[in-house]
Amino acid sequence: MVKVLKSGLYSTIQDLGRYSYQEYGVPYSGAMDAYAASLANMLLGNDKNAAVMEITMMGPTLEFNCDTGICISGANLSPKLNEKPITLNQPTSVKRGDKLSFGKLIFGFRSYIAVSGGFKTEKVMNSYSMYQGITEQSTVLKNSDLLIDASSKSFDTKHAGVKISDSHFSTKHIEVFKGPEFDKLSKAQQDLLFSQHFTIAKENNRMAYQLVEPLENSLEPIITSSVLPGTIQLTPSGKLIVLMRDCQTTGGYPRILQLKESSINILAQKFTGNSIQFSIPAFRLSSR
Repeated sequence: MVKVLKSGLYSTIQDLGRYSYQEYGVPYSGAMDAYAASLANMLLGNDKNAAVMEITMMGPTLEFNCDTGICISGANLSPKLNEKPITLNQPTSVKRGDKLSFGKLIFGFRSYIAVSGGFKTEKVMNSYSMYQGITEQSTVLKNSDLLIDASSKSFDTKHAGVKISDSHFSTKHIEVFKGPEFDKLSKAQQDLLFSQHFTIAKENNRMAYQLVEPLENSLEPIITSSVLPGTIQLTPSGKLIVLMRDCQTTGGYPRILQLKESSINILAQKFTGNSIQFSIPAFRLSSR
C-alpha cells in the first residue's frame, strides 16, 4: 500500500489507455507521455502497460507501507527518497516507511512513477487510467491509499539505467501528417502552418492543447467525424487545438493535421509559453 500524504498539482494513475470503447464515446486516456511511462516500467521489469502515477509540474509526497521497487522517468521534478536525491531512469529499492517527495521542476512537465508490479487501483473497461465519469476518482487524492504488490526483490542497481535524449524535452519540432481536411486549406495557409512557430496557450491539459497564434480560417465545419489523440482541429475563429489523450472521440472542426505518436509524447512535456513548429517527416527509400 502507498499512502498519499500530498497529492501534488495534478496526479493520476494511468496505463497505456482504454481501447475498444471509442464507439461508446469513451476516450482513450492513458499516459500523456507513453514513451516515458513505458520506459519506467521496462526498467523495473514490469509489463509496459502496468499502471503508473503521472505527475504534472508539482509532485506528490508518498509513504510506502511495504517493500517494493520504483523507477521515475520523464520530467525532472527533483525526486527524493527520505530527503536524499534519487536518479531518474534507474530502478531504486524502497523499504516500508520510506517517503518519496519532489522539489523544483528542472525540465519537462510530466513525470512517471512506476512501482514493481504496477499500481492496483480501480480497473474499468480493461484499464486503470483515471478519467472523470469512468473511474470513481479522476485524480489521486490526499490521504488515499493506493494498492501495490509488496516485493522482496532488490532494486539497488546503481549501474542499471538509461538516459533519455535531451531532445525529447528540448526540441521544438513536432512531426505531423496531413489531416483529412488539410488539402482544403489554401497554399498560403499550408505554408504558414509549417513556417510559423506556435506558442502553447495557458489552456492546456490532458484533453487538449490550444495554441496562441491563429490561422485565418474560411473552411466550413465538417460533419461530425472521428478524432484521435494528436488530431489538430481548426476552429471557425482560427484557433488551433491539438487533441491529447483524454480528448473526445468525435468532432466537427476541420482536422488539418495529425501528430505522430512520438510527437504526442514530446508535446506532453511542453507547457504554457513553450514554442513549437510543425514539420512533415521525410521518407527515404532504401536502396539495395
